[in-house]
Amino acid sequence: MFDLDLLSILLPAFAAGILVLSTHVLLGSQVLKRGIIFIDLAIAQVAALGAIIAHTNHELEHLPYATVWMPALFALLGAGFIAWLAKRMADELEAIIGCFYVLSAVAAMLLLSNDPHGAEMLKQLMSGQILWVNWSQLVLPAVVSGLVLAIIALRPTILNGAGFYLLFALVITLSVELVGVYLVFSSLILPALAVNKLRGKGKWPLAYLVGLLGYGIGLLLSASFDLPSGAAIVATLAVSTIAFRLLQPRLLRESSITKVEAN
Repeated sequence: MFDLDLLSILLPAFAAGILVLSTHVLLGSQVLKRGIIFIDLAIAQVAALGAIIAHTNHELEHLPYATVWMPALFALLGAGFIAWLAKRMADELEAIIGCFYVLSAVAAMLLLSNDPHGAEMLKQLMSGQILWVNWSQLVLPAVVSGLVLAIIALRPTILNGAGFYLLFALVITLSVELVGVYLVFSSLILPALAVNKLRGKGKWPLAYLVGLLGYGIGLLLSASFDLPSGAAIVATLAVSTIAFRLLQPRLLRESSITKVEAN
């Protein structure tokens, strides 16, 4: 049985997962549709690079909210660059995005190579520290997530144009700070992949369910067995996705039989 102290850690962590999933499931579906799978890794890594520069540059470090607007600036510039490339080099876009990710990762390693705390910071940005998220850290992501969801609800066609890259950069920036690069990628791709073969609006609750199961079970395993929280959640998200895809044909078959019998 969990005590109150453990619950006080798990609840904000799970709330962070809900916030991340709220926008990432929809955006991840668009990533799959566009066939630009590495864009989330690339933008997340670019945002992490901005965070590293904000942390390691003493002049920037003391500016108000530098650890927020620097990653956002880098993410927006990266997203703008990819949007520009999408119109001019569409046939090679995925390869260029992959190179963009690798170069950003290498730049981060070089910047932190002489920092005594560099390895720990790099690990934190990649794997995240979701178990140590507190309620105050969720205020800004909650506001931004709400605005992004409202924009998508009022103007769903924005996901089909260049506006997608702007929304993508905004949510990725905040998500990297909360959960790390690996969980950002997994939250975008795995729930969306779980329902990728389904059609209609009914697939979205299922995608969110896959994501919530992944985060919930991952956090419980992490807390119970002292496992790295980010890695545990990525693993349980993957298992949830695979399980859903394996069960999907049977569920669809049973649903079809039920409809036939009802008619």
